[in-house]
Amino acid sequence: MSRAAPHEPEGGARGPAARPARPQARRAGRQPAPGPPHLVRSTSWAGVHAGEEVQVDGVRQRSASWAFVAHVRNARTGEEWVEVVGGRSGNHAVRSFRPEQIFPATPGRGRRGAKGPAGPSLADAPRLPL
Repeated sequence: MSRAAPHEPEGGARGPAARPARPQARRAGRQPAPGPPHLVRSTSWAGVHAGEEVQVDGVRQRSASWAFVAHVRNARTGEEWVEVVGGRSGNHAVRSFRPEQIFPATPGRGRRGAKGPAGPSLADAPRLPL
C-alpha cells in the first residue's frame, strides 16, 4: 500500500480540482481595467497618437525605437509623464518618461554623429494639425 496524503487518492494521482489556480491570460481585444480615478490618461498628446514613433532623449540604448502609448497626468499632484513602448529589437518594454524627454521622430535619426534630437520637445512645441 502506498503512503498517499489524506487529501489525495491512492497512487498520488491528482485531479483537475487539486491543481493550483493559474492566473488567466489576457484575451485579445480585452481592454485593461481602468486605473485609479485621479490618473487622467490620454492616448493622444501634443499631436502624437498611440502607436506613432517618437524619440526619447537621455536613454542610452543603441538602435532603440520607441512608440507613443499614452500621456498620463496625476490630478492630485499635477505630475505628468509619457508612456512609450519599445527599446532594442527583441527586448520591448513599456517605460515612462518626463514630457520634456519626448521628441518627434525625425527621418535619418540613426546617422552617425547625431547628438540627441534636434529641435524642441513635444512638450515645448506640440505638433498641431494644420
